[in-house]
Amino acid sequence: MTTHRILYQPLIRIAYVFLFVFIIACNSFMKKEQQEADKPYTYTNHLVTETSPYLLQHAHNPVNWYAWNDEALEKAKKENKLLLISIGYSACHWCHVMEHESFEDDTVAKIMNDHFVCIKVDREERPDIDQVYMQAVQLMTGSGGWPLNCFTLPDGRPIYGGTYFPKKQWMNILFNLADVYKNDPEKVYQYAEELTEGIKKTELVKLNTEKPDFNIDILHTTCTNWSKNFDTIEGGPNRAPKFPLPNNYQFLLRYYYLSSSLSKGERETLLKHINLTLDKMAYGGIYDQVGGGFSRYSTDSYWKVPHFEKMLYDNAQLVSLYSEAYQLTKNYLYKQVVYETLEFIRREMTSPEQAFYSSIDADSEKEEGKYYVWKKEELQQILENDLPGGFNLFADYYNVNREGLWEDDNYILLRKTPDEEIAKQYKLSVDELRTKIKELKKQVLSVREKRVKPGLDNKILTSWNTLMIKGYTDAYNVFNEPAFLQSAIGNADFILTKLRRSDGGLYHTSPGSAIEGKGPRPINGYLEDYSFTIEALIALYQSTFDEKWLITAKSLMEYTIQHFYNTESKMFWFTSDLDTGLIVRKMEITDNVIPSSNSSIAKSLFMLGHYFDANEYISMSRQMLNNVKNDISSYGSGYSNWAMLMLNFVSPFYEVAIVGNSVNEKRKQFNEHYLPNRIFAGSKTQSQLPLLEDKYVEGKTMIYVCENKSCQLPVENPEEALKQMRK
Repeated sequence: MTTHRILYQPLIRIAYVFLFVFIIACNSFMKKEQQEADKPYTYTNHLVTETSPYLLQHAHNPVNWYAWNDEALEKAKKENKLLLISIGYSACHWCHVMEHESFEDDTVAKIMNDHFVCIKVDREERPDIDQVYMQAVQLMTGSGGWPLNCFTLPDGRPIYGGTYFPKKQWMNILFNLADVYKNDPEKVYQYAEELTEGIKKTELVKLNTEKPDFNIDILHTTCTNWSKNFDTIEGGPNRAPKFPLPNNYQFLLRYYYLSSSLSKGERETLLKHINLTLDKMAYGGIYDQVGGGFSRYSTDSYWKVPHFEKMLYDNAQLVSLYSEAYQLTKNYLYKQVVYETLEFIRREMTSPEQAFYSSIDADSEKEEGKYYVWKKEELQQILENDLPGGFNLFADYYNVNREGLWEDDNYILLRKTPDEEIAKQYKLSVDELRTKIKELKKQVLSVREKRVKPGLDNKILTSWNTLMIKGYTDAYNVFNEPAFLQSAIGNADFILTKLRRSDGGLYHTSPGSAIEGKGPRPINGYLEDYSFTIEALIALYQSTFDEKWLITAKSLMEYTIQHFYNTESKMFWFTSDLDTGLIVRKMEITDNVIPSSNSSIAKSLFMLGHYFDANEYISMSRQMLNNVKNDISSYGSGYSNWAMLMLNFVSPFYEVAIVGNSVNEKRKQFNEHYLPNRIFAGSKTQSQLPLLEDKYVEGKTMIYVCENKSCQLPVENPEEALKQMRK
């Protein structure tokens, strides 16, 4: 032992020397890195005090950006400069492109700073501002999108705008507008006045004083007109780009199920289109085959190449849609999509306090989609090391071939072939195939997790969070997973404790982090915050029979009527009467990737009217629907949420009251069936809720099926109650 110690002593001394040198080098490197990190930015503008991730992305541009505030507006008036209002969001790819090309360029920035007061707006924080100037740009150009760049007079009235502009064109626009405002201001003011009047007239609904007359034929005409634009090969609309538009297919599902005016062939054709669309979306590149969740839209007509950003609102609504579709069809694919999407939400978009983040960027390392696409050789190395032969199965399953090839030898993973065919090809049972694919995906995902991730927008938006509550609740109802309900309840508790105003209203968001309580004063809630929260709370009540959710929903509805209702049109403004006004006060009427806040609140008025025997709520809902009735048949895609409300009026609508100790077990039995034309109410004991009053029977659990305030004979078996609903 002594001999060995003598022999190794020189080596040990050398090792210590190397270790010492290594430590010195590391310390030097770390010090240099820290110096770089501490190095002051060349430019810092007014956005540095903001907490929106999108605004902070621009805080060190040479452009002297302001947030939307009184200081910026007063500066424009005092210096008689045009406003440049530039609107985007953190996950927007082309917003990043324009920033890199123009807003980070010193020469361009000098032109902007010299001639304009420049305002940056996060459209997700301030959808009210976005609505006004998006409408202006659409009136001027016939189209819109983000980044949205609108030039206005110092008082905010628009004069020119567009979306993305290449650098050279952008510089020309800046010079030309500055010149015309200096030399011919009267012409500019006249155009601004005319354009502002045009904005005021859009989506302002007039009161329809005709007697409401709703019938299923209106919806039949709607679907007949709409079906002319169906893509019968790839699903969805027959155009590109393609957006998921989940509300469209929720309506079509319900119309298929409830319509008595369709022939057997028409019903089969409609269901075929719905299933085709949902299958193609789930098979396509728009769906993250490895990690779950959907991208915002497909850039092509066959769902292959997505715009890779992931939005909370899309995934929330698609969970609801695929849950409902599974409830009707029992298609395993739809269940898989729901479970994988909710796992993605849990893994990547859920805060420690059970709030949900807003979005994930399309870009990583300044390349769109880099995080999600694969080289063939990389997949071979991952899969062959641990699972010999696994690559061939994975490649066949996810089309690592000409079908999936994108650009720069990258592959987008997508599906073309059902499990049954792949299983037969590999001489496996379907269950064995699914088990193997799940393991292969796990290996690939573990490698992807080590890549540089796209940016996360950690804003907490009330409206989008409550859409996610609804998604979790719908999934719980269909799949009876307790964890889904726990996530919904956890988020509802967060919203009602962290984002509730002292006067009983809601905030839209707490800038930066509502969770930590940091940042400026939270932004007041918009109609979408109230409408989606009320819908979510009604859904939570139906899944728990905890009356606190229903009582809170009614309280929020009363607040909404007080602060948003327009007594002339009988519709609702998008902004509260407590908010500082913009150049116009807007109403949101047409349904888009998110249902309009007016159609949402109208549906909740209908539901709460039934729960609380409040005829005034149902009358308000009926009048709102009557106001838009004449627009539905010509534009089904833009009025699909309104069309769902019309189905409630023209189809049998059931109030199912369950009272007794086994109330939850009975409810779960009902949830095995697709029943879109009903509401549930329940209690284990006596309840003062109008639908439950005087219905408790000691020692029994009774089910009451009611319609138009008339109840059929109570039964104890859900199957007997279902028969009553099918008469």
